[in-house]
Formats: sequence, structure tokens, C-alpha cells
Amino acid sequence: MTTFLHTMVRITDPERSRAFYTALGFEPGKESPIVRNGELEATNYFFGVGGMPDVLELTLNHDGRTYDNGTGYGHIAIGVPDLDATLAELKQQGIEPERPPYTVSDGGSRLCFVRDPDDYRVEIIERG
Repeated sequence: MTTFLHTMVRITDPERSRAFYTALGFEPGKESPIVRNGELEATNYFFGVGGMPDVLELTLNHDGRTYDNGTGYGHIAIGVPDLDATLAELKQQGIEPERPPYTVSDGGSRLCFVRDPDDYRVEIIERG
């Protein structure tokens, strides 16, 4: 039986990224240094959400490289009970939606997108 474990994205500023995902309601978990041949190669920062541990892995490679998000990556999505309240809380931390909340179809859920410090998109869907 297949089990979903986690999604990983590469980051460049762990403090900003960790603050961003914590503001979205993710719960910080373990930090795992990756050491190869006696040198710190990377650090993985794990986050849980909704009682599921370690579903998001943020990876900082310590070699100073930068990343191109490319055209294949889309977004991750999270559900919140009150989109307006969530956006008000995020605004206090300098996080703004790309555009105001909207629905994709009549009667559909309200949603919007925000971008993390490395420009990854996160969809926030109201699940009231």
C-alpha cells in the first residue's frame, strides 16, 4: 500500500522560510543535518500539519548554489477554516496574496495564492 510521506523544496534562507511556513500553520519538527565526508552538506527542516508529522521538508544546501524554480513546479495547497482571518494574520507578518481571494467556479471554495521566500507558490483554500 502506498503512503504519502512528504514534499521537499530547496530553500536559501532557513529563518525566513521557517517563519513563513509557521505563519501558514505548519508545525516545526526535527532538523536533520546531512554530513558527507565530514562536511555539512545540507540541513533538512521538517514540518507537520494537521497532526501529520514531517509532511514538508525544507532543504538548505550549504554550498551557496541558487535555484531556478522552473516551469514544472505548480504549488502545494493547504486548507483553512476562515480565509479572511488567515489572510489578516498573514498580513501582520508581511505575507500578502498574489491577488484577492476568488472562486474557480460558482459555489466553489474561495482560494488565493501566496509565495514563500524562495518564490514557491502556496494555495490557501477556505474549508469552512
